[in-house]
Amino acid sequence: MAAAIVVSESVRVPGHALRVRATRASGPGGQNVNKVATKVELRVDLGVIEGLSDAARARLHGLSRGRLDADGQLMITSQATRNQARNLEDAREKVRALVAAALREPRSRRPSRPSAGAREQRLEAKKHRAALKRGRARPEA
Repeated sequence: MAAAIVVSESVRVPGHALRVRATRASGPGGQNVNKVATKVELRVDLGVIEGLSDAARARLHGLSRGRLDADGQLMITSQATRNQARNLEDAREKVRALVAAALREPRSRRPSRPSAGAREQRLEAKKHRAALKRGRARPEA
């Protein structure tokens, strides 16, 4: 069983929610790439993550929508290095960062209006542009 991923003091991904599978990676590595399984696939059961509020769980599902498999589990892959242990750490860090991103509540958008100076500047730019285009017209004979 894998070790738990601690995201914050109250949120953690338990070890029993993680499934690790190593496969052969693509890319450079010479003959080593044909022999050694260094690519890591880490599957996470999102339903058993401890300490997530309902809103954070919904944000996590939204953030990981493209990475969910048919069973609804998050699938993270890493083949950044030629070392299986480092790829596993990289995949665990990706999971930790994704859950941490779901914990941050998005700021609500407050509607704003352009200032009077900005409006004036915009109208001046429009007048300037119109004058430029008028200057390109054929002179009337």
